[in-house]
Amino acid sequence: MYSSVNTIWVLLGAAMVFLMQAGFAMCEAGFTRAKNTGNILMKNLMDFCIGTPTYWLLGFGLMFAGSGALIGGLDPMVRGDYAAILPAGVPLYAYLIFQTVFCATSATIVSGSMAERTKFLSYCIYSFCISAFIYPVSGHWIWGGGWLAQLGFHDFAGSTAVHMVGGICACIGAAILGPRIGKYDDAGKPRAILGHNLALGALGVFILWFCWFGFNGCSTVGMEGDDTIVSAGLIFVTTNMAPAVASCVTMIYTWVRYKKPDVGMTLNAALAGLVAITAGCDMVSPAGAAVIGICAGLVLPISVDFFDARARIDDPVGAISVHGVCGAMGTLLTGLLSTTDGLFYGHGAHFFLIQCLGVACTALWAAVTITVVFLVIRATIGLRVTAEEELKGLDITEHGLPSAYGGFSLAYDDTPAGALTTDGVSAPAVPVEEAVPVRITASPASGAPKMTRIDIVCRMERFEALKRAMFAIGITGMTATNIMGCGEQHGNVEGYFRGARVEATMLPKIQVSIVVCRLPVSLVVETAKKVLYTGRYGDGKIFVYDVENVIKVRTGEEGYDALQDDEVRS
Repeated sequence: MYSSVNTIWVLLGAAMVFLMQAGFAMCEAGFTRAKNTGNILMKNLMDFCIGTPTYWLLGFGLMFAGSGALIGGLDPMVRGDYAAILPAGVPLYAYLIFQTVFCATSATIVSGSMAERTKFLSYCIYSFCISAFIYPVSGHWIWGGGWLAQLGFHDFAGSTAVHMVGGICACIGAAILGPRIGKYDDAGKPRAILGHNLALGALGVFILWFCWFGFNGCSTVGMEGDDTIVSAGLIFVTTNMAPAVASCVTMIYTWVRYKKPDVGMTLNAALAGLVAITAGCDMVSPAGAAVIGICAGLVLPISVDFFDARARIDDPVGAISVHGVCGAMGTLLTGLLSTTDGLFYGHGAHFFLIQCLGVACTALWAAVTITVVFLVIRATIGLRVTAEEELKGLDITEHGLPSAYGGFSLAYDDTPAGALTTDGVSAPAVPVEEAVPVRITASPASGAPKMTRIDIVCRMERFEALKRAMFAIGITGMTATNIMGCGEQHGNVEGYFRGARVEATMLPKIQVSIVVCRLPVSLVVETAKKVLYTGRYGDGKIFVYDVENVIKVRTGEEGYDALQDDEVRS
């Protein structure tokens, strides 16, 4: 006989876990650059949409259609008898959708660590593989009656089964892909690539925190009986305690280490605490949850620094550390802090060792299978976009979307020193001298030091390379402005949105203004031409003007003196 209260509880949990897709989408979009926002949103939509029928056709059966030690069975379209594994009073379809949204969560974790440089088609393929067999097989071991469940391995809502599996896949994928262009300097030191919208990222964190009460709380898969009701209340308390404490610890850690509390890292710490408490939220006390939060708050920034600066694995949103590292850590800490079986409560090391074995074997399974998937994809259709596509952004190159923010021009800041000037694209046989028209005015007859203004209008993705080149030849100051403009071609057709053609007659550009008096104008012009030249339409223009006077507001100096810094004159 079915139970309405248990069924409603499971369906409520499914709806809340589904909403986590929105939280992940907001986090990933906010912590990455605007030129990739549409791509991020599309991936978070499609991993769920691909995962839903895939799990229905393959995954659910592999996870629950049988009681074998290693694998369930094949049951396309879930037509078998699952009465033996269904929670009390919960119908099959309610349990199916509940498990489907958990599967989708594991797949979507990978999106963040591989953001901004992964082919969309490749993403769709490996999301399919995660939902089809990588997550379901290890899920069978843990939740489907497999060998780990038989040993007594405990992972209540998925620190290992969901989050660590996703985090391991994320780590392998980011390592195989390599870092984003401009992430590391010539010495291998990491450079910060800021996300474009911290408010969006924070909104994602709060959505995820709210939904985690369903992720963990509704994993009781029922609300009948006094014991279950008490357990659900404890789960809500521990689920809330760990992220709150983790955020406090990370805030203090970054405040002490960097002299300022790090906003982005503290937001990530909340997620790290949520991931870590997920395995043992039903077995630890509020004090134990606080200890797990302290560990997550300390481990997260250390792990992020390790992968970023030591391992040189570029993870734009910290998914490896949040889900992989803290997922494993939380599962292990359950073996220590469980009030019924934990080592620290005098119950011996047996349970803790089982937790260690489960984490190690699940990590090995995920690492081996996803490595094979990624290497096959890389050898066939390719895993990473071209350098030109990455610099322009995946919105326009992968989806034909000029910008996810209509009406706004977007500044790019990712071109490293020594980047290709042609981005691997063959240029027509046009001499560089003819590629950038230059107008140089005659020098005045006066003997006073001549001041010249040089305005350079260029592609937005070439700004960083131009800036570095100017500094290298001795330019000490410049002004950069986001502008919209067009040449003789009057823009071009950029793509389609909801089936309607998007025509851009005014394209986003950067205008760099420099006033020089000591350096030769020809040096500045020639350097800019070398950096900006590709031989294609849109390379830009350089304009040169005489400057009548310059006045420094702070000192009142005029002319040549106003352009010199105190250090230079001394």
